[in-house]
Amino acid sequence: MDTTPPPRTTSGKRLRSRAAGAAVAVVVTALGAAGLVSCDTGGDDGGAPTFSGAPTAPDTASFSGGAPSGLASAASSAASAARESASSAAASASARESERAASIGAEAERSRKQAEDALKGVEGRGNALGEVAVTGKPRAEANGLLAVVVSITNKTDEKASYAAQVDFLDASGKVVETQFVGAEDLAPGERKQPLVVSRQPAEPVLTPRLTKAQRY
Repeated sequence: MDTTPPPRTTSGKRLRSRAAGAAVAVVVTALGAAGLVSCDTGGDDGGAPTFSGAPTAPDTASFSGGAPSGLASAASSAASAARESASSAAASASARESERAASIGAEAERSRKQAEDALKGVEGRGNALGEVAVTGKPRAEANGLLAVVVSITNKTDEKASYAAQVDFLDASGKVVETQFVGAEDLAPGERKQPLVVSRQPAEPVLTPRLTKAQRY
C-alpha cells in the first residue's frame, strides 16, 4: 500500500496565502488607526508631527468678553451722532412751530386792527348784522377759556370785507371787554369763522354779544 501523501496543489497554496495576506492587512490597519489616535516619536524621529485624538480647549483667559476697542468706539460715535441729529431735528421743529405761531399771531393782530379801524365812525350797529353771528364754544374745547365763533357769510353778489365788534358783559350788563375781528375779500356765498377769545378770568362768568357788524 502506497502511503505517500498526495502532493499539495497550487490552489491550496493560493488560499493560504490570501488568508495570511488578509490577516496582515487587518493588523496593519489596526496599528495604523492606533497610530493616528496617538503617535509619539519621543523626539527621536527628527521633528515628525505629534497627533492627539482629543481637540485642545481654547485658552479662555485670553478673551476679555467685550467688543474690540475700535468697534466700541465706532458704536459710541454713531450713538452720539444719532442723539445730536435727533436733538437738532427737535430744535428745528420747535423753531418752525414758534415761527408759525408768531406768524399766525401777527396776522390775527393785523386783521383785528383792520376791523377796529373799519368800525370807526360807524353809527348804530352797522349794515351787516344779518350776515354775522356769534356762537359760544365749549370751554372744554378752548382750554377752559371763554371763546366764541364769529360766523361771517357774504350774502351779497359781490366780493366784500367785514368787520365785527364783540363785547363781553358781566351779570349786570356792563361791558368788561371788547374784541374786534374781521374777514377780508369774501367771495359771494363764502364764509369765514374766526375765533374770538376773552382775556378775562373764568370767573365771574361773562356773556358775549355781537355789538356791531359792518360790510365794506
